[in-house]
Amino acid sequence: MLHPSQFEVGDAWIAFRLNDRPIVTLEDGSFNCVSIMDAASCYIFGVEMVPTAGDEDMSQLHARRLLQAALSKSERYPATMFVPEGQFQGALAAEAARKSITVVSVPESELLVFTGEAIAGYREHMQGKSGREA
Repeated sequence: MLHPSQFEVGDAWIAFRLNDRPIVTLEDGSFNCVSIMDAASCYIFGVEMVPTAGDEDMSQLHARRLLQAALSKSERYPATMFVPEGQFQGALAAEAARKSITVVSVPESELLVFTGEAIAGYREHMQGKSGREA
C-alpha cells in the first residue's frame, strides 16, 4: 500500500480527477477537473479543466499545461508519476514519457490516502450543503 511517508518531496507525482462525474456547462460542454500533486507532501501543483469529448483522457495541450504547472512549482520532473488504473494512458502518459517520467498505474483505492482529502474538499465545494452538483 502506498503512503506519503514512502516518498521524498519531488520524487513522485500523482495525476487524478477531482470530480467523479463530468462537470456539465451549457455553453462549453462537459469537463473533468484533472489535478497533479506531489506524493510526499500532497501539495496540488495544478488543475486543468479537460473537455470530455473524444476517447482521450486529455489532449496533448492539456497534458503539457498540467505538467508545466507542476514543474513551475516543483522545479524538476519526478522519476515516477502514479495514475489510477485505466486513466491517463494517452496524452498525459506520452508527455510524461517525453520528460523521462515513468508512469505507474495503480488501483484508484491505493491513491486515496493521497487524493482523498482533495476529492472530498472538491465535492463539498461543488455540492454545498444541498448535496447537489453545482
